[in-house]
Amino acid sequence: MRREPGRVLVLGCGSVAQAAVPLLVRDLGIVPSRITIVDVVDNRARVADVLAQGVRYEQDRITPENLDAFLAARVGDGDLLLDLAWNIDNPTILQWCRDHGVRYLNTSVELWNPYDHMTEVHPLDRSLYVRHMSLRRMMAAWPHNKGATAVVEHGANPGLVSHWAKQALTEIAGRMLQDGLGDTAGLEAALAGERYNVLAMLTGTKVIHVAERDTQVSTVPKRTNEFVNTWSVEGFYEEGVAPAELGWGTHERRLPPNAFVHAGEGPCNQIAIARPGMETWVRSWVPGGEIRGMVIRHGEAFTMCEALTVTDPDTGRAVYRPTVHYAYHPSDAAINSVLELRMRR
Repeated sequence: MRREPGRVLVLGCGSVAQAAVPLLVRDLGIVPSRITIVDVVDNRARVADVLAQGVRYEQDRITPENLDAFLAARVGDGDLLLDLAWNIDNPTILQWCRDHGVRYLNTSVELWNPYDHMTEVHPLDRSLYVRHMSLRRMMAAWPHNKGATAVVEHGANPGLVSHWAKQALTEIAGRMLQDGLGDTAGLEAALAGERYNVLAMLTGTKVIHVAERDTQVSTVPKRTNEFVNTWSVEGFYEEGVAPAELGWGTHERRLPPNAFVHAGEGPCNQIAIARPGMETWVRSWVPGGEIRGMVIRHGEAFTMCEALTVTDPDTGRAVYRPTVHYAYHPSDAAINSVLELRMRR
C-alpha cells in the first residue's frame, strides 16, 4: 500500500521543479495545499498554474545556521523533502531527514560552498567521488538502516540513465542469444538473475557514454557576456569548472594526461583529470549522429561504473569494470557562454 506524504517541501524552483511539481499534483494526486515550494528568488510566475490550485510558495534561503529550524517548521515524520536546489550540503540535510523521519529525494550530491579554496584543493579532493565517500562514512556510522527512505542522485542523469543502461544490456544480451553469439548459458543465467554486471561483462561492454546533445533554441537572443543555459546556470557552471571525472574501466591501459587515481577508500573506480570538465572533450554519438561532448562530472559515472563491476570472489579484485562518463554537448547559446567565460578568465 502506498503511503501518501502528509506534506511535501520542494527546495528550489528552477527548471526541474517547474516540471516536477505539476506532476506531483496531476499524476500522483498529492493535494496541492500540502505542497510548499521554497526558492531564494521569486519564480512564482513560472509555477502560476499550481499556485492557483493551492500550492504555497516562499521566497527564502536555507543556510548552515538556519537549516534545523527552517526544515522543522515545514516537514516532520512521514513527510517528503524534494531537494532540487543547489549548494545545500547533502550529508547535513540527509542526516536531518533521517533524524526526523522525513523521506528525501535529490538529483545531485552538493556542498555548502563548492568553490571554497578551489584553487588550493587537489583535483581528487574536489571530486564527486570524495562526496560519495563522505556519505558512505556517515551511513556506516548509523546503527541500522531502518529510517525514512532517502534516494540521492535520481533525476534523469544521474538516475533514469541507470535504468536505461539495464534495459540496453538486456536487449543486447537478448539479441546475442537470438543470433547465437557469446556464452549462451552465462547470458541466460545473468538475464534470469538480473545480474547486470555479469551481463555487461559477457556482452563485451567496455565503455558507456551518457551522451546528450542539447538542440534547444531560445526565442530570446543571448546577450554578450551573459551566461545562459537550458537548465540550471549555476549547476552547469559548478559542474563545468570542476575536474573531469570518469569511471575507469579495467580494460584501460593508459591514463589520460594529468589524470589522478583514487586509492584507499571505497571502490577506487574513478579517475579525475586536472582540467575542467567543460574543457575536456570526447567524441560520442546520439541518434542524430556523432557529437563532441564535454566530460562533465556526473554521479552516474561513479554509481553505474561501480554497479557494473565484477569482482573476484576470492580476492575482491575487480576483474571487469566498464569506463563510464557523461558526454554533454550543450545548446549553442550555452557553448557560446562557455567560450566567453574562458575569454574572461
